[in-house]
Amino acid sequence: MSNQVVLITGGLTGIGRAAAVAFAKKGAKVVVAGRRDEAGKELVKELRILRYGAEFITPTSARRMTSALWSIRPSHCLADSMSQ
Repeated sequence: MSNQVVLITGGLTGIGRAAAVAFAKKGAKVVVAGRRDEAGKELVKELRILRYGAEFITPTSARRMTSALWSIRPSHCLADSMSQ
């Protein structure tokens, strides 16, 4: 999964958070969308300490990103944006 990017909405608690951690452990780059900035930044910090690729975005950013990028080449566009 090293070239895969996973977008998880509602990924700050419960099943969403567990999914984010599980995908990261499998080697996917994880983009977590949630409403609480502090919790999102904390999750990304935890994942990056473990050397997993992770980013946090707000729901507004997620809507803009998915509507603009999914129709193009989602996995490539998200991977490119995370490597910057």
